Amino acid sequence: MRVGDFSVRLAGGQVGLLGKIADTFNDIVAANERMAQQLERVGQVVGREGKTRQRVKFGLSHGAWAEMETSVNTLIDDLLWPTTEVTRAISAVAKGDLLQTVPLDVDGRPLQGEFLRAANIVNTMIKQLNVFTSEVTRVAREV
Repeated sequence: MRVGDFSVRLAGGQVGLLGKIADTFNDIVAANERMAQQLERVGQVVGREGKTRQRVKFGLSHGAWAEMETSVNTLIDDLLWPTTEVTRAISAVAKGDLLQTVPLDVDGRPLQGEFLRAANIVNTMIKQLNVFTSEVTRVAREV
């Protein structure tokens, strides 16, 4: 197990303290195996196939196991939020709505780093398109 081989199991059917240790060890290895499988699955379906609604489900609903599941799923949500918002804003532009922009905060928290940079680029593009459209409209009215 130390090198990532989750097929390892201690012999079952033992009694007493050794049996409890073996059962606990086997449960921990199985939990780690499920977690590795889920991380691989969500990496494939979300990261490569673009199925952005998929999340991990470790099948362990308490303690640090549940916290790890929540943390991974929150990370996925946080990483996808900017893509979703940029897509929404660009889709609005494609439909002629130049009033939609990418919010510069998420749930009251300001965007930072590359997320802020991408939002500012898209918002600047929309603003420039709006100015260009207004100028074309003004010139057309003068003609």
